[in-house]
Amino acid sequence: MNKPTSRRKKATSAASSNSEAPPDSASEDISQQVDPASATITVTAVEVPELTDQEQSDRLHLERKVERAFFEAGKALAELRERRLHRSTHKTFEEYCRSRFGYTHRHVNYLIAASNVVDNIIMGTNGSQNEISDEMGTNGSQNEIPDEMGTNGSQILPTSERQVRPLVPKEPKSQRSCWQKAVEVAGGKVPTGRIVKDVVQRIIERTKVPNTYQIGEVCQILAKDNPELRGKGGCWSIVSQVNEFSCTVRTWDGEYTVGLQYLKSCNYLPAECEQMRQICDRISRVYSSGMEETAKNLLQLLGKLNRPYLTAVEEKLLSVIEKEYEIID
Repeated sequence: MNKPTSRRKKATSAASSNSEAPPDSASEDISQQVDPASATITVTAVEVPELTDQEQSDRLHLERKVERAFFEAGKALAELRERRLHRSTHKTFEEYCRSRFGYTHRHVNYLIAASNVVDNIIMGTNGSQNEISDEMGTNGSQNEIPDEMGTNGSQILPTSERQVRPLVPKEPKSQRSCWQKAVEVAGGKVPTGRIVKDVVQRIIERTKVPNTYQIGEVCQILAKDNPELRGKGGCWSIVSQVNEFSCTVRTWDGEYTVGLQYLKSCNYLPAECEQMRQICDRISRVYSSGMEETAKNLLQLLGKLNRPYLTAVEEKLLSVIEKEYEIID
């Protein structure tokens, strides 16, 4: 009868012994803690090896490839379009670029126009209009083309399409002077697209001509080198809004905002302008991007008339299209 009691006492004794251990352990941990203020952190220094002469040359060469990528793309796209090298697989150049490169029609035009601007800048510096040497690292850098325009014989060239986009509408001589000014504003470095745009805008404001166009006036669009107006050259349009440096105009397939330098008045009489407005209204009502190609081509031809009226045949053809697409009974 006494043995169970003895076992309970032993268990209690053991538990008592275990319960006393943590205070001793905690006391030991606290005594081993170090004051953070006096802690020492050891940092191992890693030595970064300097680039060798060959590595420096390779880096420069690769950097220039990146900088001139948009220029090379624009020149290649221009040649692909000019030689129609897409014709074996695609009906149009636009479809080819969208399928092969994922480029929109507008992006392709921007790249091609930008490469032309770079050509003009180079032509103004060293007389070379077409190519930048593939091995520029051997004869100087892309940004070191001897010329009277740069300081110390150096000329800074664009490195992206957006930097030259504001220059596209300008004449070649103006492109070069605007770029030179933008480089000066950027402190002798490659200017951003924003700097170039600001420089162009200031020049426009200094040389601006009053906008004398009137609402309802008929004008011809002069596309020149503006990629946003590609395909609109020669189209007549009707002024629907007069802005400070541009006009909003209606054409056979939509409405556009066009700079004054891209418009030329047709000098029609008020009655002739009204006739053209009526023709524009008729074409606009019937036109849709999903209509048959033949009908669309006819409307496009009517959109480039150089007279303020339709011939009898043109009137009949337009009426047929209107009936076909249920615009009139």
